[in-house]
Amino acid sequence: MLVLLPPSEGKAASGRGASLKPESLSLPGLAPARAAVLDELVELCQADEEKARGVLGLSVGLRGEVGKNTELRTAGTRPAGELYTGVLYDALDLASLEADARRRAAKSLLVFSGLWGAVRIGDRIPPYRCSMGVKLPGLGALGAHWRTPMETVLPEAAGNGLVLDLRSSAYAAAWKPAGEAASRTASVRVLHSQLVGGVEKRSVVSHFNKATKGRLVRDLLVAGARPKGPAQLVEVLRDLGYVVEAEAPARAGRPWSLDVVVTDIH
Repeated sequence: MLVLLPPSEGKAASGRGASLKPESLSLPGLAPARAAVLDELVELCQADEEKARGVLGLSVGLRGEVGKNTELRTAGTRPAGELYTGVLYDALDLASLEADARRRAAKSLLVFSGLWGAVRIGDRIPPYRCSMGVKLPGLGALGAHWRTPMETVLPEAAGNGLVLDLRSSAYAAAWKPAGEAASRTASVRVLHSQLVGGVEKRSVVSHFNKATKGRLVRDLLVAGARPKGPAQLVEVLRDLGYVVEAEAPARAGRPWSLDVVVTDIH
């Protein structure tokens, strides 16, 4: 099983230990594309802070994030699983997993990134700021930049197993499983169900969507679940206590759509 995760805007304030070693990152087929983004991002942030802030979509209060990008090659690093600290990662709580579940996480979790393309949770990277929605002056839109190398690298990473896609739309744009791989892909959204005037209303609530996805991944890792495809995933999630509504694709070569319905959001 390969689990595709978004990154988080929230990150550890600083790295620790060795500086970035690009050659050590997983998915080496992405190395040239990574180098191109890294080079332009560092150059942009070193040359013009205000321009960089505009390109990155940062408020005045976040201008310090530009400074972090100027030091990407020399700053200390952390494993990606420690670097990301947003809602999903808080709920996933990798640090508290027992050894077997942590090994499963290292093999199955893949975090998408505007800067790195995609990394495994053990890959050591420095704190940075660069979302997939950024359009760099030279390279253009990062979603489009990553699409071509991802078309080769990601199917190899997925192998013949289930692909569980928990990415937001911006990150999903970088790679969309196609053909046979798509038929083994399940994309998940979380819906909050509540009664309003005796009528059920459903909505997507961003914070709780992320938290539920983090808990869902954690539960799969702890259970040691190995669903072979989307239909088996639905069964596993229901056994774990989730309310899941599944929609098989109307045509072959399309991903499954799964709705996880929650009534108690926290």
